[in-house]
Amino acid sequence: MGMRKVAVVGAGMTKFVRRAQETGKELSWEAVRMALDSCEMTIDDIEAVCMGTAPDAFDGLHMKAEYLSDGAGAWLKPYMRSYVGGGTGIFAPIQGWYHVASGLFDTCLVVCEEKMSSFYPHAQAAFLTIFDHTTERALKPNLLWIFALEMNRYMHTYGVRKEDIALVSVLHKRNAADHPCALLGEPDITVEDVLNSEVLAWPVQRYDVSPVSDGAVAIVLAAEHVARRITDKPVWIEGVGWCLDTAYWTNRDLCYPRYVEVAARMAYEMAGITEPRKQIDIAEPYDPFDYKALHHLEGLQLADRGQAVQLYIDGTAARTGNMPVCPSGGLLGVGNPIAAAGLMKIAELFWQLRGEAGARQVPGNPRRGVAQAWGDLMQVGTVVVMGR
Repeated sequence: MGMRKVAVVGAGMTKFVRRAQETGKELSWEAVRMALDSCEMTIDDIEAVCMGTAPDAFDGLHMKAEYLSDGAGAWLKPYMRSYVGGGTGIFAPIQGWYHVASGLFDTCLVVCEEKMSSFYPHAQAAFLTIFDHTTERALKPNLLWIFALEMNRYMHTYGVRKEDIALVSVLHKRNAADHPCALLGEPDITVEDVLNSEVLAWPVQRYDVSPVSDGAVAIVLAAEHVARRITDKPVWIEGVGWCLDTAYWTNRDLCYPRYVEVAARMAYEMAGITEPRKQIDIAEPYDPFDYKALHHLEGLQLADRGQAVQLYIDGTAARTGNMPVCPSGGLLGVGNPIAAAGLMKIAELFWQLRGEAGARQVPGNPRRGVAQAWGDLMQVGTVVVMGR
């Protein structure tokens, strides 16, 4: 039997803020309840659960996936956890898609949760242990200075100006002002605000970076025959793709993300997309740093190398532009709970393609969107194409 069609039929999302009171289990429950309520289903209608969440060291919890399982609705159900760093929020729904497309289950709940504030700033201590013990760890690298190297390389290779890159942060944070779950929506932020913010590791400044946050997102996946019973507005997963490049960041071309291109081409081929710039109506690239959104738009084949910034300069990337980028506000504006961040983008495309995004709604009846995430040792690309 061939692959079955799979639809997203419901979505739920908590606020992305630092939450001292709720546990990760409670955050998961909150997102799941909202997702099920949105499509008038109950947990009894769910046959399997896919969880995306960081390893134990990040949250200071032993057997974290097992700990979260009952909050995520997986009691007495088949359950799996996957994690590829920041790429998880797009990889977990790909796992869910496989479960349903293969015919194994008719419904699957995908839940991604992260409680970053409980370990921050100790995350950098956990990250330090992921680098090669001989060639890299002795340098005591942290993510910020590796990104600073990459941002410098990108600016130098293509002659991109810092003030133009700041336009990304400005647009995303302004977009996030319309998101009810956002941590850092700022309707009045300017390029000067970004350029005047604290230097973290040159050229990376405070407003170039997404904020630490806690949160959870859940979506409900259903096979076609079930989806059509549940809703008259299913949003189909049309293509999925992923790629792992070398784990050594010193061996990669820091100015171009090949791992995103390979993942995108895989997803586009499955979705029958031959001209992404014409066939994609909304892009939700992964934007933990402002320059990474540009990096990823180029990897997604939505701009030529070194040219993605033009989408922001000429207004193409605005909500009312020809190819809206991160109408949600992205990680830069909504927040960045690692595993949940990518699934927020899937949920955004679900709401946008159904015309249910409220003040964030992209005009013109968008038909197709692409969501992408990136992570692990900065070498993982994950891509999902969605359409109605």
